[in-house]
Amino acid sequence: MAKAKSAFVCTECGAEYRKWQGQCSSCNEWNTLSEIRLASARPGSGSTTTGRAGYAGDLSRDVVDLSNVDLSEVPRLSSTFNEFDRVLGGGLVPGSAVLLGGNPGAGKSTLLLQTACKLAQQRRIMYVTGEESLSQVAMRAHRLQLPTSGLKMLAETSVETILAVAEREKPEILVIDSIQTMHLEDISSAPGGVAQVRESAAALTRFAKQSNTVLLLVGHVTKDGTLAGPKVLEHMIDASLLLEGGADSRFRTLRGQKNRFGAVNELGVFAMLEQGLKEVKNPSAIFLSRQEEQAPGSLVMVVWEGTRPILVEVQALVDESALGNPRRVAVGVDQNRLAMLLAVLNRHGGLFTGDQDVFLNVVGGVKVLETSADLAVLLAVVSSLQNRALPKELVVFGEVGLSGEIRPVPSGQERIAEAAKHGFLRAIVPRANAPKQSPKGMEVIAVDKLSDALEAL
Repeated sequence: MAKAKSAFVCTECGAEYRKWQGQCSSCNEWNTLSEIRLASARPGSGSTTTGRAGYAGDLSRDVVDLSNVDLSEVPRLSSTFNEFDRVLGGGLVPGSAVLLGGNPGAGKSTLLLQTACKLAQQRRIMYVTGEESLSQVAMRAHRLQLPTSGLKMLAETSVETILAVAEREKPEILVIDSIQTMHLEDISSAPGGVAQVRESAAALTRFAKQSNTVLLLVGHVTKDGTLAGPKVLEHMIDASLLLEGGADSRFRTLRGQKNRFGAVNELGVFAMLEQGLKEVKNPSAIFLSRQEEQAPGSLVMVVWEGTRPILVEVQALVDESALGNPRRVAVGVDQNRLAMLLAVLNRHGGLFTGDQDVFLNVVGGVKVLETSADLAVLLAVVSSLQNRALPKELVVFGEVGLSGEIRPVPSGQERIAEAAKHGFLRAIVPRANAPKQSPKGMEVIAVDKLSDALEAL
């Protein structure tokens, strides 16, 4: 009997090795190599690479000149959710593979079931469930009061069977829930393993490309919030979306982490109700549900998410530390950046917080990934440190450099216009972002240094 071939694959970056080793030389991570069995090419399959079932076969053997490629706009399919379409870049693209990840209970299956039931009234949809029975899915659809006629359901985990049924049904949209439960017969490892997830996703993606079908995959996440499975899975797909939100929160945020057909880091906001997920058309109004009496340490900032500005509230609490090493706790912003900003405040603002505990929170569970929140974070810390409330009609944005300068941020004019639309009367912004003519009824204060911003308060 011929000896089965195997390889060792890094679960972090997807690099392959012929022998096991303690450290991956590509990403420098330790103890991340897992052994996988390589399947032999089947006769007549046209495969030219042994063991790479998901990569075998060419989409097109015709070589064309780049100047002759048709640049006509690819028609998109609406998901019936404007917020979902926004994150996707305008809708679902035929022949694309979209991966939707999130924590258990975030609403991944609910969102896709709502989308599939609504689209099934006018398009051919096939929903494959590998984690739940058909009766469980039907009960959820009935509870959410969704139209169930026209949606083709299949309870299966075998990729070969799914592809055979899809060849017969020819759906326009194929939903797989979830990719961690799928398996190929040629791969000897258990479902959810590195080899099974990689090869199953590759086979399904190849089918989507060849048949011009929209492929929607549900993926699990690890404890630290990253996508479970091999890192190479994120390179196979066209768009990677993450649905965030705890079970104790009504709101869910859908963020794009990778998108070949639209902007990255686009944000969509949903509310979880009894009838399922409902899109929030004005997220700023949700995140600005503030108290009537303004408290010290509270300030509104304007962040840019994808293609639109969103107003969110940042809260800071500075208290005398009883420990030898004061704590720096940040929720919604990078904790290392908070420590750096406190050092800038001490050096260029003359305010010492080395003996104080500093707690920071972005209201609404929003994660701020850009540097435009620097100035608002520092002013909120100063407000709490001196126990003086800031004006409720004040809005702030701007990046703070290590030398204390206030740097401009992208789309400053649109941020100011969004704040004026919500009734804010004063804005502290970088001088390079100050408009030539302020919006009616708003005072725009342009600053160059951190000391200028502190004086403006």
